[in-house]
Amino acid sequence: MSTDESPSVEPGLNEILSRNIETLLGQRKRQERRASVQQKVVDAITAFAGSMPFVYVNAGVFAAWSAINLGWMGLRPFDPSFVVLATVASVEAIFLSTFVLISQNRMSTAAAQRADLDLQISLLAEHEITRVLQLVARIAEKLGLEEGSAAELAELKRDIAPDKVLEKIEKETISELPPEDEG
Repeated sequence: MSTDESPSVEPGLNEILSRNIETLLGQRKRQERRASVQQKVVDAITAFAGSMPFVYVNAGVFAAWSAINLGWMGLRPFDPSFVVLATVASVEAIFLSTFVLISQNRMSTAAAQRADLDLQISLLAEHEITRVLQLVARIAEKLGLEEGSAAELAELKRDIAPDKVLEKIEKETISELPPEDEG
């Protein structure tokens, strides 16, 4: 290990990257701890419903139900028309789809927060790169280098207004939409 690496930094990673990973994992753990009991129950149900053991349990229950009610087990059928089975399956589907939607809403909120963070970091990086380009161009001019006055560099040195970019994207997106029906 080199002398500039802290003991917690793994080979192939630098200290800043290790710190960022720890920060992200810490944030996820804090969000999990802040989740309500209801959210934790919904997540547990959704996790189980999305697993192979859930498939096996359902297959077993439905197979046994069918075998009994078709008379294959030598037992008296309790649902010969399978109406109760259909009702149970429908109720199960309603609840499972609701649990999945609740979990997706939570994940969507977390994804939106990460997207906001990504946007903020990208905007900051764009601003910093623009400043570095301006500084490098000044240095090149002082040194008399032709690259310092190149038209392409002049374009890259211009600040970007994020609100104008978003307005342009929105305008272009709206112009591509089909006209609304007025019927």
